[in-house]
Amino acid sequence: MSTAVSSTSPAEASSKFASWRKARKLEHQSRNVASRQLKGSRLVLRYITLVVVAILMVGPLLLPLLAAFKAPGESVFGQGATIFPQTWSLAAFTTLFKQTAILRAIGNSVIVATLTVISNIILSCLGGYMLSRRGWTGRNIMYFVVLSAMIFPFESIMLSLYSMMVSIGTYKTLTSVWMVAMIGPFQILMMRAAFLGIPEEIEDAALIDGAGEWARFWRIFLPQVRGTLTVVGLTSFIGAWSGFPLPCYSCWSTTTSTP
Repeated sequence: MSTAVSSTSPAEASSKFASWRKARKLEHQSRNVASRQLKGSRLVLRYITLVVVAILMVGPLLLPLLAAFKAPGESVFGQGATIFPQTWSLAAFTTLFKQTAILRAIGNSVIVATLTVISNIILSCLGGYMLSRRGWTGRNIMYFVVLSAMIFPFESIMLSLYSMMVSIGTYKTLTSVWMVAMIGPFQILMMRAAFLGIPEEIEDAALIDGAGEWARFWRIFLPQVRGTLTVVGLTSFIGAWSGFPLPCYSCWSTTTSTP
């Protein structure tokens, strides 16, 4: 995975790198200045929009939470129902903890989601960097292989995954849930796009300074894609936390179930 050095001289490469960094800094500062200069009706309109969006986002979460504090027999829906409980009670939570293993299920979800986020960040970062490097045979083929993995829906491979879990002995374990989601094609392609957005002059300057492959990856490329890594982590966590079909048929016992 080596990249050929262009005919750019060390001085030109350093100058282009400095100009690129300065342009990014000025662009960031100009956005901050433009945001702070909002006054009058435009500023009021912005805050109104933010309040409306906050209500739409928090409302569907707040209403079920308030309903959970209602006393037994109090209406949740329909005639006589109110937004706030008429009598605040913890009876619903007491029944939940006594009759279900919700705490164990939440703990299992935390374990699976944590492992999924860590593996996706590491593997998608390495995979995206590999697919973004020019000069090695088979790069386009591997790109289309990863892209084709997004074509098939999960339901079309459920039986194959079940058979694989049984054959390797991971059925009814949390490992089976994590192995399927440990890396995703969407995350790989996202990291590939992020690495391709870094100018080649930066890598040329690092090569001229004698930086090896690992030094360029760790010191040059990785700091530039921290925002994309955050998005990869968030999408991986949401997918692992909200996933239902896979945990439902791969670990249905009371000790390995997830909520």
